[in-house]
Amino acid sequence: MGPEVRRIQTDERPSDRADVVIIGGGIIGVSTAYALARRGVSVILCEKGYIAGEQSSRNWGWVRRNGRDPRELPLMMESFRVWHEFATRGLDTGFDVCGILSIAGSDADRARHEQFVEAARPFQIGSRIVTGSEIRQILPGYEGTARTALYNPTDARAEPQRAAPAIALAAREMGAEIVQNCAVRGIEREGGRVCGVVSELGYIKTGQVVVAGGAWSRLFCGNLGVDLPQLKVLASVCRTAPVPGLPETSAYLGPVAYRRRDDGGYNIAATVGLSAPIVPDTFRLAWQYVPAFLAEYKAIRPRLDNRFLTELMTPRKWALDMPTVFEKTRVLDPRPNVRLTRGMVARLEKMFPAVGPIHILQHWGGLIDVMPDVVPVIDTVPEIPGLTISTGFSGHGFGIGPGAGQLTADLATGKTPVVDPAPFRLRRFTDGTKLRVIGGF
Repeated sequence: MGPEVRRIQTDERPSDRADVVIIGGGIIGVSTAYALARRGVSVILCEKGYIAGEQSSRNWGWVRRNGRDPRELPLMMESFRVWHEFATRGLDTGFDVCGILSIAGSDADRARHEQFVEAARPFQIGSRIVTGSEIRQILPGYEGTARTALYNPTDARAEPQRAAPAIALAAREMGAEIVQNCAVRGIEREGGRVCGVVSELGYIKTGQVVVAGGAWSRLFCGNLGVDLPQLKVLASVCRTAPVPGLPETSAYLGPVAYRRRDDGGYNIAATVGLSAPIVPDTFRLAWQYVPAFLAEYKAIRPRLDNRFLTELMTPRKWALDMPTVFEKTRVLDPRPNVRLTRGMVARLEKMFPAVGPIHILQHWGGLIDVMPDVVPVIDTVPEIPGLTISTGFSGHGFGIGPGAGQLTADLATGKTPVVDPAPFRLRRFTDGTKLRVIGGF
């Protein structure tokens, strides 16, 4: 079973109209609702299950600028501002500055770190290269072999099981409607543009819809005739009992990464051996994903499992007057790779021998929504006026989510974008743009 998410009281049914309707109650959806409600825009968020039920509660909990794809840095800077705003307002997100360190396991890693430091210099975020002795000062007790690492002392962490619910409650206090157990079946159009959405709890009249459905976004958009080239990757995480002696600084240590939790335990995850379920879309999108596979071939392992048959049997088109797969599967709760996470805990024990045995309390899996260049889509769809897509965050969505919500709100309401949205346009996959994949941390 998935992690224990903070459950919140929300609206029982949506109103019959709103300026904007958001589909999806993960970190992106609730951050967009927060941004809109703060501006006085009437907004209804519909979540088919419960807030943060899927990947938004299953990630590592990092809030990092360190090692980001440079295309994401401006948006991450805005996100950091909003995380601090949440803290100032007293939102219980667990946000805490702890520092993040990523070791270089090879000369190629070190070169990539050096390139990042140079690219990030205009943003003055404080990332720098550290060497062996300094690594051990930052990570007391570490006995690994890393000679250099990329370090940012002002990067942070937050609690995924609390953050999105806290943001949703804040948005609701400002007037947003948050409705759980309310699947949206589809969008209706009039004269080609959005005029409303059909939910299982009734029709909502609106001129603007935001699709922030995470791993479900490709399926939903496909029924609208929008080709979103998105696949899924299964990541496995475990939660431990308190571990005295492990550092406060979050760290990427080659095959394993960790983050201290508020309760003194740790989230520990593998950074290699992640599963890419082989599904029918794997073959439909294969050529677009070649660059990503070549960049991440050490981290990703294709796997044939029951998802192939599940997705093969899932209709790709449907009418809006009958229950859909969104009502059938309220929460994606994939089986984690327990063998993998146990192996990562054993590796961490060897890297920090003084901490002794690390006791695992829980394992969970999450399906990450991935794009071919590992950069999200945050864009309006010219062919369907009134439709905005915000998805495909490729495992980077939790930390960047509050900033992405600001940008998504800007695009949905026609406001001047908080950052240049060009790197996140959907058309980059069809307009001849050469896709770049920056692998690793």
